[in-house]
Amino acid sequence: MSIRTPPTLLKLAAKRLLRDQASAIAALEYLPAELFPYLFVMAYRGGRHPQLLKALAQAWPFTVLPLGVLMQRPPDHAPTRATGLKAMFDALDVLLAQEVRPRRCKLRVLDLRNTGANFWDMWLGVSTENCSPTGPVTVHSSSPNMEHPLAPLEVFLDLNFNERDRDKFSMHIIQWAQQKKGLLHLCCKALRISEVPFQRVRRVLDRVRLDCIQKVYVKCTWDLTTLGTLALYLGRLDQMLRCLQTPLDKLCLTHCQQLTHSDLTHLFQCPNLRQLKILHLFGLSLADFSEPLRALLEAVASTLQDLGLDKCGMADSQVEAILPALSRCHQLRFFSISMNNFPVATLNKLLRHTAGLRSLEFEMYPIPLECYRTQGTVNYERFSLIQAELTGILRELGQPRTIQLATRHLRHRKFYEVAFS
Repeated sequence: MSIRTPPTLLKLAAKRLLRDQASAIAALEYLPAELFPYLFVMAYRGGRHPQLLKALAQAWPFTVLPLGVLMQRPPDHAPTRATGLKAMFDALDVLLAQEVRPRRCKLRVLDLRNTGANFWDMWLGVSTENCSPTGPVTVHSSSPNMEHPLAPLEVFLDLNFNERDRDKFSMHIIQWAQQKKGLLHLCCKALRISEVPFQRVRRVLDRVRLDCIQKVYVKCTWDLTTLGTLALYLGRLDQMLRCLQTPLDKLCLTHCQQLTHSDLTHLFQCPNLRQLKILHLFGLSLADFSEPLRALLEAVASTLQDLGLDKCGMADSQVEAILPALSRCHQLRFFSISMNNFPVATLNKLLRHTAGLRSLEFEMYPIPLECYRTQGTVNYERFSLIQAELTGILRELGQPRTIQLATRHLRHRKFYEVAFS
């Protein structure tokens, strides 16, 4: 016959207090700190004492409240979790609205990660091995009349994206934190992504600061463009590329406004890009990167087959810088440099430097600046003259060739051919 361990006096006292919620709330000012974890767990798991949970949080005598681990432990379920979280946020709303912290409350950190098991195990008597009440869960003693200034509250949250998690919890926390800007700091230490579309992740990343991220785990079938976009959120593009185990043969970056000068410099200098076959850069600003881009094209001249530099803010000087390297890309079959701004003289130079690329099958260039009116519309009379001029250049170069000219605006683009056969 098994012998049941009798409940401790703390457990008996906690159970007695739970029978009368109003009395328990009134007594919190005088209860020993050791009773708080018992009362909190019982009130949370019961799901029937939201007012007591709220009062416990407002008088919490520890620096850390590790709520996240309770949300992971059975018998936690959705209704209980919703009730407990609402009570917690109601309590914190009240605390954050106050100019001074209540005398009993020492709360500095709300931890919503799956950490802090030792705290609960120690106070609930589950295990005492390797547990200590010191460190982040120290009980502070103070004078009964001492007031505590309200310091910004830290909220620790891991971002987890997987097939089962629909992100509602994370979004709720993030939206709540945004409303309390300046009064709390939302700190995300870890980011885990497993087999989900990037757009789902992006909706959350757009709304949270990621400067606290220390660990990133990604298990997805994303292409490098998507991984590069994720890396830009984290400031770690060059580190990600250095982790690649095999050289890349394709790199496409589009609309990456977060790219910094350092990002592009590291990108163009990365050894894993020295065997590229396809390089597409779209919607970037390459105005200050003539030299790194030239060096990259020189490095990949023997392998590059497909080059797109559309809408990259390239003017005369940037084009001039890459011309020698471009003329050595003898495997190039596709070349597009449309939606950039340069005159017909620059287009003339481009046509002459690419004339020796015998594998080139498709070429797209911008309509030269001289063809536009001040309002940004095409002057077709002027354009016809320049078409004839470009046809003469192709004839002078002496090989059959057809090029495409495109207007500068993406939404209403028009395309025109210039050919010599």
